[in-house]
Amino acid sequence: MQIEKRRLITLHHCPGLSLKTLHHLLWKDPTLDLLFTMKPSDIVSYFTITPNQANSIYHYIHNNNVTQLLSIYKEHGIQSLTFWDDDYPALLKEIYDPPLVLYLKGNLQLLKTRMLGIVGARLMSAYGSHSLNILIPPLLKEDFTIVSGLAKGVDICAHRLAMERGGNTIAVLGSGFFHIYPKEHQSYAEKIASQHLLLSEFPPYTSPTRWNFPQRNRIISGLSEGVIIIEAKEKSGSLITADQAMEQGREVFAVPGSILSETSKGTNTLIQQGAKLVSSHLDILEELSSTERVK
Repeated sequence: MQIEKRRLITLHHCPGLSLKTLHHLLWKDPTLDLLFTMKPSDIVSYFTITPNQANSIYHYIHNNNVTQLLSIYKEHGIQSLTFWDDDYPALLKEIYDPPLVLYLKGNLQLLKTRMLGIVGARLMSAYGSHSLNILIPPLLKEDFTIVSGLAKGVDICAHRLAMERGGNTIAVLGSGFFHIYPKEHQSYAEKIASQHLLLSEFPPYTSPTRWNFPQRNRIISGLSEGVIIIEAKEKSGSLITADQAMEQGREVFAVPGSILSETSKGTNTLIQQGAKLVSSHLDILEELSSTERVK
């Protein structure tokens, strides 16, 4: 059975529909043939969801024109991939909760390259900046694409350094393309979209919310062979990404720091918990060379 892409994207735009519920609907109706022909009462009984959910789904799919939306997206250079498309990134398929739809702007061929995630503190120190300058250039020479989240601090510096040194980078958003966050990185987002790749699982009109970013982080790690943490406080989004990477079976690398620095407490704790201590790019290459993913 082949899922109808337009139906899936329509459902993906339905307000309030969680990824978990979307997976449930597809498990019950893999082609979505039934869902798009049923009345709300039948949707409730067949799919065992609440009447409110059924009404929301029914009214959205019967009162919205996804063809018009896709036309608008195309005008803005936005493409879409579903989990079943050939170009969907192979490593991302491995995680337990992969996005069913991805929206992309830029060079989709980067999804076929070897990728490394780099995340860290928004308030990056000179030490963090120096660490990026030591690690990223030699990793680019090994043809790794740098994946990060366009956030302030380590993320945006990793993207910028990759571009300046002639490498490739992918920015994974916690919002839709029409609501770049943070706003001051709009110009970077446009440059990445034109020369590299901008990616989001959120439909383009989605505004940023605090809940979007932990969800976004699993994609950064899911795309990557490993994730490098450069400066992180004890409780931070970077550590969430590290936890998700561990759950996904990815390699986790951490740059050690001073015991006097708040932004080194997180990375030092990761090392105590088993993350690979990184003092040069060779530590990363050595670890990845022993994994089954290296061809």
